[in-house]
Amino acid sequence: MNERKPERHIDVGSRIDGFVAHVASFREIEVFDFQPLPLKAHPNIVFTQADLMNDAGTEITDSLSCLHALEHFGLGRYNDPIDVNGHIKGVANLVRMVKPGGVFYLGVPISDRDEVRFNSERAFHPESVVNFEPIKSHMTLQRFDYVDDADGGLVVNADIKSTVAKRIKGCGIYTFIKTA
Repeated sequence: MNERKPERHIDVGSRIDGFVAHVASFREIEVFDFQPLPLKAHPNIVFTQADLMNDAGTEITDSLSCLHALEHFGLGRYNDPIDVNGHIKGVANLVRMVKPGGVFYLGVPISDRDEVRFNSERAFHPESVVNFEPIKSHMTLQRFDYVDDADGGLVVNADIKSTVAKRIKGCGIYTFIKTA
């Protein structure tokens, strides 16, 4: 992300004590989350409480991340409204937030099938993510990486088809560019 030097980076729902804190150590980062920010924020963290299953704005950023949050949308685990299509509504709003030519970093649990893990999260077949509307219509996959739960190894620039063939379970990390 830093290599691209975005004008504005927004993160949706990622852990404050992880990715967000690392980015805040060297630049401003805006955080949108359904939950209120639980602790005094770093001066480089600008917080907005927002429900991303509802519209958060159109073409407002050239760089957006959502790491291990989308899989919880609509499941009610974080006091959000229960909505079976929460993740689909969330994806639509996330894509809408990115300006043409902007980058969208998405990290979600991956599995050999789409599933809801009781009282926890969704997991997605790796190909399902690239086929979500409007990702399919407005984004180009630039890169797919994943962490394999079996050995904890990071696989960089992976081929989704070979990942599916290996029946990988883990964390898929997608980098998309908005085309239109």
